[in-house]
Amino acid sequence: MPAREVPLENLVAEAQRVLAICNACRYCEGYCAVFPALERRLTFDEGDVHYLANLCHNCGACLYACQYAPPHEFELNFPRVLAQVRKETYGKYAWPRLLASAFNRNGTVVAVVGTVSLALTFVLTAWYAGPARFFAAHADEQGSFYAVLPHGVMAGVFAAVFAFATLAFVIGFARFWSEGGERLGEFIRPGALGAATREAATLRYLDGGGDGCTYPNPVPSFARRRFHHLTFYGFMLCFAATAVATVYHFALGWKAPYPLLSLPVMLGVFGGLGLLVGTAGLWWLAHRRDPDLADSSQTGMDAGFLILLFLTSASGLLLLAFRETRAMGVLLAVHLGAVMTFFLTMPYGKFVHGIYRFAALVRFHIERRRPLPEIGGE
Repeated sequence: MPAREVPLENLVAEAQRVLAICNACRYCEGYCAVFPALERRLTFDEGDVHYLANLCHNCGACLYACQYAPPHEFELNFPRVLAQVRKETYGKYAWPRLLASAFNRNGTVVAVVGTVSLALTFVLTAWYAGPARFFAAHADEQGSFYAVLPHGVMAGVFAAVFAFATLAFVIGFARFWSEGGERLGEFIRPGALGAATREAATLRYLDGGGDGCTYPNPVPSFARRRFHHLTFYGFMLCFAATAVATVYHFALGWKAPYPLLSLPVMLGVFGGLGLLVGTAGLWWLAHRRDPDLADSSQTGMDAGFLILLFLTSASGLLLLAFRETRAMGVLLAVHLGAVMTFFLTMPYGKFVHGIYRFAALVRFHIERRRPLPEIGGE
Protein backbone atom coordinates (compact mmCIF):
# COMPACT_ATOMS: atom_id res chain seq x y z
CA MET A 1 0.00 0.00 0.00
CA PRO A 2 1.47 3.42 -0.89
CA ALA A 3 2.54 5.52 2.07
CA ARG A 4 -0.08 8.16 1.41
CA GLU A 5 -2.90 5.60 1.76
CA VAL A 6 -1.87 4.21 5.15
CA PRO A 7 -4.45 5.25 7.80
CA LEU A 8 -3.11 7.25 10.72
CA GLU A 9 -3.97 4.50 13.21
CA ASN A 10 -1.82 2.02 11.25
CA LEU A 11 1.07 4.47 11.14
CA VAL A 12 0.77 5.03 14.90
CA ALA A 13 0.81 1.27 15.50
CA GLU A 14 3.96 0.89 13.37
CA ALA A 15 5.57 3.84 15.14
CA GLN A 16 4.80 2.26 18.51
CA ARG A 17 6.55 -0.94 17.37
CA VAL A 18 9.58 1.01 16.16
CA LEU A 19 9.76 3.15 19.30
CA ALA A 20 9.60 0.06 21.52
CA ILE A 21 12.56 -1.50 19.71
CA CYS A 22 14.54 1.74 19.88
CA ASN A 23 13.75 2.08 23.57
CA ALA A 24 15.22 -1.37 24.21
CA CYS A 25 18.33 -0.72 22.09
CA ARG A 26 19.25 2.91 22.92
CA TYR A 27 22.31 2.91 20.66
CA CYS A 28 21.32 6.29 19.12
CA GLU A 29 20.56 8.17 22.36
CA GLY A 30 23.16 10.89 21.71
CA TYR A 31 21.98 11.80 18.20
CA CYS A 32 19.07 14.16 18.93
CA ALA A 33 16.33 15.06 21.39
CA VAL A 34 14.00 12.28 20.19
CA PHE A 35 15.92 9.48 21.89
CA PRO A 36 16.18 10.98 25.42
CA ALA A 37 12.47 11.84 25.09
CA LEU A 38 11.42 8.31 24.12
CA GLU A 39 13.65 6.78 26.83
CA ARG A 40 11.53 8.57 29.45
CA ARG A 41 8.58 6.40 28.42
CA LEU A 42 7.84 2.74 28.93
CA THR A 43 4.83 2.81 26.60
CA PHE A 44 3.74 5.17 23.82
CA ASP A 45 0.20 6.40 23.32
CA GLU A 46 -0.91 8.25 20.17
CA GLY A 47 -0.10 11.66 21.66
CA ASP A 48 3.44 10.48 22.47
CA VAL A 49 3.91 9.28 18.89
CA HIS A 50 2.77 12.64 17.47
CA TYR A 51 5.06 14.49 19.89
CA LEU A 52 8.13 12.40 19.03
CA ALA A 53 7.39 12.54 15.30
CA ASN A 54 7.44 16.35 15.38
CA LEU A 55 10.50 16.44 17.61
CA CYS A 56 12.38 14.56 14.86
CA HIS A 57 14.23 16.66 12.27
CA ASN A 58 14.80 13.75 9.85
CA CYS A 59 18.60 14.07 9.91
CA GLY A 60 18.93 10.37 9.08
CA ALA A 61 21.89 9.49 11.31
CA CYS A 62 19.92 6.89 13.26
CA LEU A 63 18.95 4.96 10.11
CA TYR A 64 22.55 4.38 9.05
CA ALA A 65 23.61 3.45 12.59
CA CYS A 66 20.69 1.07 13.19
CA GLN A 67 21.47 -2.65 13.43
CA TYR A 68 17.76 -3.44 12.92
CA ALA A 69 17.33 -1.49 9.66
CA PRO A 70 16.49 -3.46 6.47
CA PRO A 71 17.42 -6.13 5.51
CA HIS A 72 17.09 -7.13 9.18
CA GLU A 73 13.82 -8.94 9.85
CA PHE A 74 12.66 -6.08 12.13
CA GLU A 75 12.79 -3.72 9.08
CA LEU A 76 13.17 -0.70 11.32
CA ASN A 77 13.26 2.64 9.49
CA PHE A 78 12.95 5.23 12.25
CA PRO A 79 13.17 8.43 10.13
CA ARG A 80 10.63 7.30 7.55
CA VAL A 81 7.92 6.13 9.94
CA LEU A 82 8.19 9.35 11.94
CA ALA A 83 8.05 11.36 8.70
CA GLN A 84 4.86 9.53 7.71
CA VAL A 85 3.26 10.22 11.09
CA ARG A 86 4.43 13.84 10.98
CA LYS A 87 2.70 14.41 7.67
CA GLU A 88 -0.57 13.08 9.08
CA THR A 89 -0.33 15.43 12.04
CA TYR A 90 -0.31 18.39 9.63
CA GLY A 91 -3.85 17.42 8.67
CA LYS A 92 -4.98 16.20 12.10
CA TYR A 93 -4.38 19.53 13.85
CA ALA A 94 -5.05 21.84 10.87
CA TRP A 95 -7.89 24.32 10.68
CA PRO A 96 -9.84 24.06 8.46
CA ARG A 97 -8.81 20.50 7.65
CA LEU A 98 -10.16 20.59 4.10
CA LEU A 99 -7.40 23.01 3.06
CA ALA A 100 -4.75 20.74 4.58
CA SER A 101 -6.05 17.79 2.54
CA ALA A 102 -5.85 19.77 -0.71
CA PHE A 103 -2.27 20.91 -0.09
CA ASN A 104 -1.05 17.53 1.18
CA ARG A 105 -2.36 15.70 -1.89
CA ASN A 106 -0.30 17.78 -4.32
CA GLY A 107 1.43 20.80 -2.90
CA THR A 108 3.30 21.56 -6.11
CA VAL A 109 0.10 21.90 -8.16
CA VAL A 110 -1.56 24.02 -5.46
CA ALA A 111 1.51 26.28 -5.27
CA VAL A 112 1.75 26.84 -9.02
CA VAL A 113 -1.97 27.06 -9.76
CA GLY A 114 -2.57 29.31 -6.74
CA THR A 115 0.20 31.71 -7.73
CA VAL A 116 -0.86 31.87 -11.39
CA SER A 117 -4.56 32.25 -10.54
CA LEU A 118 -4.03 35.05 -8.04
CA ALA A 119 -1.52 36.79 -10.30
CA LEU A 120 -4.05 36.71 -13.17
CA THR A 121 -6.70 38.06 -10.83
CA PHE A 122 -4.48 41.03 -9.98
CA VAL A 123 -3.61 41.55 -13.68
CA LEU A 124 -7.25 41.48 -14.80
CA THR A 125 -8.35 43.75 -11.96
CA ALA A 126 -5.64 46.28 -12.74
CA TRP A 127 -6.37 46.00 -16.48
CA TYR A 128 -10.03 46.71 -15.88
CA ALA A 129 -9.18 49.70 -13.69
CA GLY A 130 -6.85 51.17 -16.28
CA PRO A 131 -4.56 49.27 -18.71
CA ALA A 132 -2.54 52.37 -19.50
CA ARG A 133 -1.64 52.78 -15.85
CA PHE A 134 -0.86 49.07 -15.39
CA PHE A 135 1.68 48.94 -18.25
CA ALA A 136 3.14 52.39 -17.69
CA ALA A 137 6.42 53.19 -15.96
CA HIS A 138 5.95 55.01 -12.65
CA ALA A 139 8.80 56.75 -10.87
CA ASP A 140 9.27 56.43 -7.13
CA GLU A 141 8.03 60.00 -6.78
CA GLN A 142 4.73 58.88 -8.35
CA GLY A 143 4.40 55.99 -5.92
CA SER A 144 5.89 53.28 -8.21
CA PHE A 145 3.84 50.11 -7.62
CA TYR A 146 1.36 51.99 -5.41
CA ALA A 147 0.35 53.89 -8.56
CA VAL A 148 -1.04 50.56 -9.81
CA LEU A 149 -2.43 49.19 -6.54
CA PRO A 150 -3.04 51.69 -3.72
CA HIS A 151 -1.23 51.07 -0.45
CA GLY A 152 -4.48 50.84 1.49
CA VAL A 153 -5.87 48.13 -0.77
CA MET A 154 -2.63 46.13 -0.69
CA ALA A 155 -2.28 46.43 3.09
CA GLY A 156 -5.93 45.55 3.68
CA VAL A 157 -5.88 42.42 1.51
CA PHE A 158 -2.70 41.06 3.04
CA ALA A 159 -3.73 41.98 6.58
CA ALA A 160 -6.80 39.78 6.10
CA VAL A 161 -4.72 36.90 4.68
CA PHE A 162 -2.14 37.24 7.47
CA ALA A 163 -4.90 37.27 10.11
CA PHE A 164 -6.38 34.07 8.64
CA ALA A 165 -2.99 32.33 8.62
CA THR A 166 -2.29 33.44 12.19
CA LEU A 167 -5.66 32.12 13.38
CA ALA A 168 -5.00 28.79 11.66
CA PHE A 169 -1.57 28.58 13.32
CA VAL A 170 -2.99 29.36 16.76
CA ILE A 171 -5.72 26.72 16.45
CA GLY A 172 -3.24 24.13 15.14
CA PHE A 173 -0.79 24.85 17.95
CA ALA A 174 -3.55 24.68 20.58
CA ARG A 175 -4.70 21.29 19.27
CA PHE A 176 -1.16 19.92 19.17
CA TRP A 177 -0.21 21.23 22.61
CA SER A 178 -3.40 20.11 24.35
CA GLU A 179 -2.99 16.52 23.13
CA GLY A 180 0.26 16.30 25.09
CA GLY A 181 -1.56 16.95 28.33
CA GLU A 182 0.54 20.00 29.25
CA ARG A 183 -1.00 23.21 30.57
CA LEU A 184 -0.57 26.29 28.37
CA GLY A 185 1.16 28.07 31.23
CA GLU A 186 3.99 25.53 31.05
CA PHE A 187 4.75 26.62 27.49
CA ILE A 188 5.73 30.14 28.51
CA ARG A 189 7.99 29.17 31.40
CA PRO A 190 11.30 31.00 30.73
CA GLY A 191 13.61 28.03 31.26
CA ALA A 192 12.01 25.61 28.82
CA LEU A 193 11.01 28.32 26.35
CA GLY A 194 14.50 29.84 26.32
CA ALA A 195 16.24 26.49 25.83
CA ALA A 196 13.89 25.55 22.99
CA THR A 197 14.40 28.94 21.34
CA ARG A 198 18.20 28.55 21.41
CA GLU A 199 18.05 25.06 19.93
CA ALA A 200 15.57 26.05 17.23
CA ALA A 201 17.56 29.15 16.29
CA THR A 202 20.81 27.19 15.96
CA LEU A 203 19.25 24.01 14.51
CA ARG A 204 21.18 22.12 17.14
CA TYR A 205 19.83 18.70 16.24
CA LEU A 206 20.66 18.94 12.55
CA ASP A 207 24.22 17.87 13.33
CA GLY A 208 23.78 14.08 13.57
CA GLY A 209 25.44 13.96 16.98
CA GLY A 210 28.23 16.37 16.02
CA ASP A 211 29.53 15.22 12.63
CA GLY A 212 26.71 16.66 10.51
CA CYS A 213 23.53 15.41 8.92
CA THR A 214 23.66 12.11 7.01
CA TYR A 215 21.45 13.77 4.44
CA PRO A 216 21.21 13.40 1.48
CA ASN A 217 23.44 10.31 1.84
CA PRO A 218 25.41 8.41 4.52
CA VAL A 219 28.33 10.88 4.34
CA PRO A 220 27.93 13.43 7.19
CA SER A 221 27.57 17.04 6.05
CA PHE A 222 26.43 20.38 7.42
CA ALA A 223 24.99 21.42 4.03
CA ARG A 224 21.36 20.86 5.06
CA ARG A 225 21.85 22.82 8.27
CA ARG A 226 23.38 25.77 6.37
CA PHE A 227 20.65 25.84 3.73
CA HIS A 228 18.01 25.66 6.45
CA HIS A 229 19.65 28.61 8.20
CA LEU A 230 19.70 30.64 5.00
CA THR A 231 16.03 29.86 4.38
CA PHE A 232 14.87 30.54 7.92
CA TYR A 233 16.85 33.71 8.52
CA GLY A 234 16.15 34.91 4.99
CA PHE A 235 12.44 34.58 5.75
CA MET A 236 12.85 36.37 9.08
CA LEU A 237 14.73 39.26 7.43
CA CYS A 238 11.92 39.64 4.86
CA PHE A 239 9.38 39.58 7.68
CA ALA A 240 11.44 42.21 9.52
CA ALA A 241 11.50 44.36 6.36
CA THR A 242 7.69 44.28 6.24
CA ALA A 243 7.44 45.05 9.96
CA VAL A 244 9.82 48.04 9.71
CA ALA A 245 7.99 49.36 6.64
CA THR A 246 4.70 49.11 8.56
CA VAL A 247 6.16 51.18 11.40
CA TYR A 248 7.54 53.71 8.92
CA HIS A 249 4.18 54.11 7.19
CA PHE A 250 1.68 54.04 10.03
CA ALA A 251 3.70 55.26 13.04
CA LEU A 252 6.19 57.69 11.50
CA GLY A 253 4.21 58.76 8.44
CA TRP A 254 7.07 57.90 6.04
CA LYS A 255 5.38 56.78 2.85
CA ALA A 256 6.65 54.03 0.56
CA PRO A 257 8.32 53.24 -1.75
CA TYR A 258 11.56 53.59 0.20
CA PRO A 259 15.07 54.32 -1.16
CA LEU A 260 17.36 51.44 -2.02
CA LEU A 261 19.60 52.07 1.00
CA SER A 262 16.72 52.35 3.49
CA LEU A 263 16.36 49.77 6.26
CA PRO A 264 13.23 48.02 4.88
CA VAL A 265 14.77 47.63 1.42
CA MET A 266 18.14 46.41 2.69
CA LEU A 267 16.49 43.88 5.01
CA GLY A 268 14.35 42.69 2.11
CA VAL A 269 17.31 42.37 -0.26
CA PHE A 270 19.44 40.32 2.14
CA GLY A 271 16.45 38.26 3.16
CA GLY A 272 15.47 37.60 -0.44
CA LEU A 273 18.99 36.52 -1.37
CA GLY A 274 19.09 34.19 1.63
CA LEU A 275 15.79 32.66 0.58
CA LEU A 276 16.96 32.17 -3.00
CA VAL A 277 20.13 30.34 -1.98
CA GLY A 278 18.53 28.44 0.88
CA THR A 279 15.51 27.11 -1.03
CA ALA A 280 17.61 26.24 -4.10
CA GLY A 281 20.04 24.37 -1.85
CA LEU A 282 17.29 22.44 -0.07
CA TRP A 283 15.74 21.55 -3.44
CA TRP A 284 19.14 20.29 -4.65
CA LEU A 285 19.63 18.16 -1.52
CA ALA A 286 16.10 16.76 -1.73
CA HIS A 287 16.75 15.52 -5.27
CA ARG A 288 19.96 13.77 -4.13
CA ARG A 289 18.63 12.28 -0.91
CA ASP A 290 18.57 8.60 -0.09
CA PRO A 291 14.96 7.48 -0.76
CA ASP A 292 15.06 5.44 2.45
CA LEU A 293 15.21 8.65 4.49
CA ALA A 294 11.91 10.16 3.47
CA ASP A 295 8.22 9.56 2.85
CA SER A 296 7.79 9.81 -0.92
CA SER A 297 4.16 10.94 -0.56
CA GLN A 298 5.43 14.25 0.86
CA THR A 299 7.51 15.16 -2.18
CA GLY A 300 4.82 17.36 -3.75
CA MET A 301 4.06 19.14 -0.50
CA ASP A 302 7.75 19.81 0.23
CA ALA A 303 8.39 20.96 -3.34
CA GLY A 304 5.36 23.26 -3.26
CA PHE A 305 6.68 24.94 -0.10
CA LEU A 306 10.13 25.53 -1.63
CA ILE A 307 8.65 26.73 -4.93
CA LEU A 308 6.51 29.33 -3.17
CA LEU A 309 9.41 30.64 -1.09
CA PHE A 310 11.65 30.81 -4.18
CA LEU A 311 8.99 32.55 -6.28
CA THR A 312 8.27 35.03 -3.49
CA SER A 313 11.93 36.02 -3.09
CA ALA A 314 12.77 36.00 -6.82
CA SER A 315 9.73 38.06 -7.82
CA GLY A 316 10.34 40.47 -4.94
CA LEU A 317 13.95 41.10 -5.97
CA LEU A 318 12.93 41.54 -9.62
CA LEU A 319 10.16 43.92 -8.60
CA LEU A 320 12.68 46.01 -6.67
CA ALA A 321 15.07 46.08 -9.62
CA PHE A 322 12.41 47.03 -12.19
CA ARG A 323 9.94 48.98 -10.07
CA GLU A 324 10.28 52.12 -12.20
CA THR A 325 9.89 50.32 -15.56
CA ARG A 326 6.93 49.13 -17.66
CA ALA A 327 7.51 45.58 -16.42
CA MET A 328 6.59 46.61 -12.88
CA GLY A 329 2.84 45.87 -13.18
CA VAL A 330 3.29 42.25 -14.27
CA LEU A 331 6.07 41.64 -11.72
CA LEU A 332 3.88 43.11 -9.00
CA ALA A 333 1.01 40.76 -9.93
CA VAL A 334 3.32 37.70 -9.86
CA HIS A 335 4.85 38.74 -6.54
CA LEU A 336 1.50 39.36 -4.88
CA GLY A 337 0.17 36.05 -6.21
CA ALA A 338 3.16 34.14 -4.81
CA VAL A 339 3.07 35.89 -1.44
CA MET A 340 -0.67 35.43 -0.99
CA THR A 341 -0.53 31.75 -1.99
CA PHE A 342 2.37 31.22 0.41
CA PHE A 343 0.50 32.75 3.35
CA LEU A 344 -2.69 30.85 2.55
CA THR A 345 -0.84 27.50 2.47
CA MET A 346 1.58 28.13 5.38
CA PRO A 347 -0.60 26.41 8.03
CA TYR A 348 -1.02 23.22 5.97
CA GLY A 349 2.42 22.10 4.80
CA LYS A 350 6.09 22.04 5.68
CA PHE A 351 6.05 25.47 7.34
CA VAL A 352 3.72 24.30 10.10
CA HIS A 353 6.30 21.67 11.11
CA GLY A 354 8.35 24.55 12.49
CA ILE A 355 5.45 25.46 14.82
CA TYR A 356 4.88 21.90 16.01
CA ARG A 357 8.57 21.12 16.34
CA PHE A 358 9.17 24.23 18.42
CA ALA A 359 6.27 23.22 20.68
CA ALA A 360 7.77 19.71 20.91
CA LEU A 361 11.15 21.19 21.90
CA VAL A 362 9.51 23.22 24.66
CA ARG A 363 7.76 20.08 25.93
CA PHE A 364 11.07 18.20 25.77
CA HIS A 365 12.70 20.73 28.10
CA ILE A 366 9.68 20.76 30.42
CA GLU A 367 9.93 16.98 30.74
CA ARG A 368 13.67 17.06 31.39
CA ARG A 369 13.00 19.12 34.52
CA ARG A 370 10.35 16.65 35.70
CA PRO A 371 11.79 13.42 37.18
CA LEU A 372 9.81 10.23 36.69
CA PRO A 373 9.70 7.96 39.77
CA GLU A 374 10.32 4.75 37.82
CA ILE A 375 13.09 6.22 35.66
CA GLY A 376 14.51 9.28 37.43
CA GLY A 377 15.48 12.71 36.20
CA GLU A 378 18.11 13.51 33.61
